[in-house]
Formats: sequence, C-alpha cells, structure tokens
Amino acid sequence: MTRQTKALYLRSRTTIALCLAAALASPAWASDATSADSSAATAAAKNLDAVQVTGTDVISNISPTQGSAIATQPQSIINSLFIQKNVPPTGDYTDAIAIAPSISTVAPNGPGLMEAPVVAMRGFQDGEYNVTFDGIPWGDPNDFTHHSTSYFNNATTGSILIDRGPGTASTLGNATFGGTVGVNSLTPSDHFSIEPYLTFGSWSTEVQGATFNTGRIDQTGGTTASINVQNSDSDGYLTYSGQRRQNVFAKIVQPIGDNTTLTFAGMYNNIHQYVPFGATAAQIEQHGPNYALSNDPTSQNYYGYNKDEISTYLGYLGLHSEFAGWTIDNKAYTLAYNHFGYNGEDPNGETPNGTIYGPDNVPGQRMRNWYRSWGDIFRLTKELGPGEIHTGFWYDDQDNLRWLHEVDATLNGAPNAVPASAAIDRDMTDSLRTFQPYLEYQWNITDAGYLVGGMKYVDFKRDIDATVNQKTGDPLNYSKDWTKALPSAALHWQFTSNWTAYAQWAKGFLAPNLNTFYTTAPQDNTVSPQQTINRQLGTNWNDDRLTLSADVYYINFNNKIESRKVGGITTFFNEGGAVYKGFEAEGSYLIGAGVSVYANGSLNRATDNTTNQWLPNAPSKTAALGVIYNQGPLYASLIDKFVGYRYGDTGQTQPFGGYATTNFAASYAFADMADLKEVRVGLQVSNLFDNKSIYALAGYTAQDNTPLYFTIPERSYMVTLSAKF
Repeated sequence: MTRQTKALYLRSRTTIALCLAAALASPAWASDATSADSSAATAAAKNLDAVQVTGTDVISNISPTQGSAIATQPQSIINSLFIQKNVPPTGDYTDAIAIAPSISTVAPNGPGLMEAPVVAMRGFQDGEYNVTFDGIPWGDPNDFTHHSTSYFNNATTGSILIDRGPGTASTLGNATFGGTVGVNSLTPSDHFSIEPYLTFGSWSTEVQGATFNTGRIDQTGGTTASINVQNSDSDGYLTYSGQRRQNVFAKIVQPIGDNTTLTFAGMYNNIHQYVPFGATAAQIEQHGPNYALSNDPTSQNYYGYNKDEISTYLGYLGLHSEFAGWTIDNKAYTLAYNHFGYNGEDPNGETPNGTIYGPDNVPGQRMRNWYRSWGDIFRLTKELGPGEIHTGFWYDDQDNLRWLHEVDATLNGAPNAVPASAAIDRDMTDSLRTFQPYLEYQWNITDAGYLVGGMKYVDFKRDIDATVNQKTGDPLNYSKDWTKALPSAALHWQFTSNWTAYAQWAKGFLAPNLNTFYTTAPQDNTVSPQQTINRQLGTNWNDDRLTLSADVYYINFNNKIESRKVGGITTFFNEGGAVYKGFEAEGSYLIGAGVSVYANGSLNRATDNTTNQWLPNAPSKTAALGVIYNQGPLYASLIDKFVGYRYGDTGQTQPFGGYATTNFAASYAFADMADLKEVRVGLQVSNLFDNKSIYALAGYTAQDNTPLYFTIPERSYMVTLSAKF
C-alpha cells in the first residue's frame, strides 16, 4: 500500500505464518530420516527440482540458466539457486525468466508489484506462448494471457524450464505456438524444518512468511509435506500504486508401494492493488518518471478509483506410477480467477468530469472478470520394440463471466448519467473447451541417438452468450469449433557423455481469441487458427566446469488474424503471416575458488511478410553478462541484462532504443547458531545504475489517442533475514 493509504487497512501482520509453523512442528510425528524409497528417488529424478544445489564445484548447480542435455528443442533451465538468491521475494516468474536469452520484460512498479506490460520471447507476446504450473496450462480464456502476480510466488518455485518452441506432440496447451514457460513447485524436503523469513526494502516494502516441512513421516510410509504462508506489502515505485498480497501454498507427496506416488498441491492468492495505466510523455516530463496515480479525489487518476481486488486458487491431484515397462502420469486439476476492477474513465486527464449526478462528479468504470477451469492431463508411456510409445490427452473446460459498467466514482459506484442499457459496456458469459489427444513414438536408433515423431489433434470450441456483447453492445449467442492436426519430429544425438545435439521440425497452434466474436456477424469471419512451422537446430555441452548451448531457429508464422470494418460490421480474416528467425547462446564457466562467469545472447528478427516491417515488442537482440561467487556460506552475483531496439506498435511506430539493467545480489549463511540450523542474511539490489528511461508502450488514451509509456523502476534494494530450525 502507499504510505498515504496504509491506515485504510487492518495492519495485522502474518505472524500466522510463524504460529502455524510452530503449531505444526511436533517432532513426535516427523523425523529427519535421510533414506528414500526407490519411487521417491525416481520421481525426484524426473522433476526439475533435481537441478538444485548439491555442491559448489559443479557449474550446472551455479549457472543462472543452462541448456538441457536431453532437449529436442532450445531450452533454458533456471534452477532454485538463481530464483532464491537473485529474484526479490516480491517477484514472480516473469522477473526470474528475464535473465534468459531472447526474453525481454521489466515490471514497471518494481519486481512482482504489478503485471509486466510486455513479456516477450523471441518477439512472441504473452498469450502467444504457454505458461504451465507443474505441467498444467493456465491462462485467461479470452486471449490466453497470464496474470503473473495472481498465482504462485518465488518462495514455492523450485525451477523454471523455458521451451522456445512448440515441442513435440506430447507438449500440451492452448498456446504452444511460441513456446512454454514451465514453472515447477518445490518438492517437500525429506527433513523436518521451520523457516520463517522477513524482507524489507525500497518503497516501504515488507514481506513476512514461513515455510514448514514435515520431513518424512514414518507412520504413513514416507509421506512428505510442506506449506508456505506469505504476506507482502509495498508502496511500489510508481506514485500511489501500492500492492498488498497474501499467498498460501501446500504440497503433499504420498508414496504408495514401491512404484507409485500420489501428489496433492494447492494454492490460494489474494491481491489488493492500485493499478496505473501508464503516463504520457508530457506527464513524465512534468512529474517525473514514476508518475502514475494521485491522491486527489476530484481527479479520475485518484488511486481510490483505480484499484484491483483479485483472488485465485489452483489445486491438483497427481498420480505417477511405473511398472513392467509402463509409466502412467495423471493430473486432475481445477483453478479459478476472480477479479473486481475499478478505474477512472480517463486517468490521464483528457476526458472532463461530469455525470448526471453532478457536473463535477468523477466518471469511472467497474468491471468483473471471473473464470474457472476443470481439467485432466493423462500420459501413458510403454516400452515397445526399439523404443517407447507415448500417448495421452489434455481436456480442459473453462467458464468465464465478464462485465463492465459505467459508474459515478464520486458516488461510490452509482450508475452513470446515461440510460441504463448504455451504461453497460459488456455483460457476457463465455466458455471454451479444449481436447488434445496425442500419439508419438520414440525410436531409439542407437544408444547414442533417438528420433521422436508424432501427431497431436487439437479440438477447440468457444461459446458466447452475451446480453451486451463487447464492442457491438448487442446481444449475441454463438459458438464455433476449430480443429487442427499438428505433426512434429525431432532428432536427438549424444556424441559424447558431455556433448549432445538436436534437430526439430514442428507445427505450432494458436486458437482464435474471443475478440473474433466481438462483431454483429461472427459467422462471417473466415479465420483459421494461427500456426507456426518451426525449424530449429541446437547443441549442448555440459561438464563440471563448463555449460554451453547454442541454437538457430527459423519460424514461419501463418494465418495471421486481421480485421476489417465495413458498414459498421467488423469481420476477422487471415492475411499473410510473419517470419521469426535468429541465433541464441548461453553458457557458464567455473574459473575456480567459487568464481564463475555467465553470459548469454541472442540475435532476433521478427517481421511481417506483407510489409517486411518489424513486429511490435520484438527486440533485435538480447544479452546478459555476469560474474558469480558461490562458496561456503557466501553467495554474490553481479549480472547485467541488455535488450536491443524494438518498436512498441505496428508499422514500426513508437521506436525504443536499447536499455540495460544491472542487478547485484549477495547472501551469507550463519550455521549452527544456538538452536538454529541456519541464519541467513540476503541483499538484492535491482537496477544498480539507476536507469529510469522509457522502455515500453503502455497503450493510448481513449479520448485523444495519446501514447502512454512505462519507465524502468529506479534503483531499489531488498534485505531478507531468514532462519531455519
């Protein structure tokens, strides 16, 4: 919250985190047993949490990102060491992946303190690639974008796997088009522990939380469980743009026999935040680079009129079993997103005040976006002949409610000064159903190489039932079904124990957004799903001192959806496409005595086939360079990330020059202090050299179409104190 608004809220601290952990901490039913049965060991080997620190003399445990020796397409693995040491506790997965090659993103209110307006991968934008949590795709049903601050947090993130490509037939999700960001939760520890932590820093930021691990519970055959409770509170970098967030995450892993594991995981997240829409160049010049909202209740940019109240949950029950050459993996899940939003009619001041309730009353808007998904992901693998057959499916059924009303903000949300029907901008329910079965075969050509090929069939259906349809204002009841078969093939070869290479050809798929229904005659739309044809080559080297990977890619983007308005009727159609191509590399080298160096880089090009112009928010290049010290109780890193020139809008308009941000992190662990196993002090300094330049287009004003911008947040720090007992 902003300093000026903290008094508006009950200020109870989450000492509940510490109390809960203390209440559960009974050594009578938990043990520090270090042995694990074979099924738990197998599950760990298949989980990316295995890419964690087990020593300081192996570069793969230290590198911020690294390629994969088993990949069949370009991948970057981000392990828990980088996430926990370098990303501020307020941050989310977008702050973690910003380090990777071909990724460009900045959170304009500070790490995790609002959703980043641009999170691009090779020029593909949010909504054009998947984000998964423990393998479960999630996202907004209307356009597949992701509310990055509204689900999991970094305290419960074990690793992140970035796939830059559509994958093989077994890669599931609505937007395999541009790749997948796979966020994986931490696996509960085999050892009993309670870990409270406290963070404070710039912009009156405070984080309180605790993680509790049961360790292996003997009485139930090796059950492990963990729970994390966290509260964060910050004014944010931008004026009057505070955020308050509470998050609870729990995970239970139950072995059943020697070869089967049952997993339950669930989270609940709640956010109250004041949301800026960007500032004009004139406002930034007059008020400074952090100008956003104000404390003037007569203005449409008053923070009290521009706020979000968001609650979400996600839970799944997973079964993994291996027997007699068969492997079964199934996750049944549900998730939900409930968003009440409020904003002034024109927070940037181009629309005058006034409603029928008073000439000086402040006009505003009130909205709700709610969706809920139920789904299941089933995977089956069987050894067959000289390889393995892989089959399964993903089914997801999602319901969505969306409305937007014009209101009188001065009167705390009374209907605005227009006829009741016209005061409703949209009132609609919609649903989408996705079914994706797949079949592929992995042919083990020799002990050194294999070829995997297969087919995924996508069946995607949208329904809408609108009393007031968005854009048109008319009623609409309509549905449409799209289907597509997506083949893929990939070759993986291991030349030596350290050196591997791969080649991939695959089709990607992106279903049409809900906006193709925002017209009076959606049946006249002739759109086909947008597709990519990906061709990629890459190689990876990994030994104890060096990890190095590189790839080249060429992507044909087909069936680009455009719209045309004739006689007041908007229709959507496919026109041309685009080409994405480039080169990417990343690597780390362990010099010795705990010192390593890290670098990555990419040369990217994304242009429209019709005009040969650059696509929006597609950087020409990215690069990172850093040095890391990790030995004994001390960790320190200094890493710089550079993003090249790009354009904020179509037609090569709104040009932006390159920018660089440099981050410093350090931590020290004091071991065996009194009854504590460990006490740790950590420091993170973001944007060390205080670069506050404009870096992204936030949109345009509704009245005069004036461009709105976001700037890079000023230099900031976070200090974290944690204990383990």
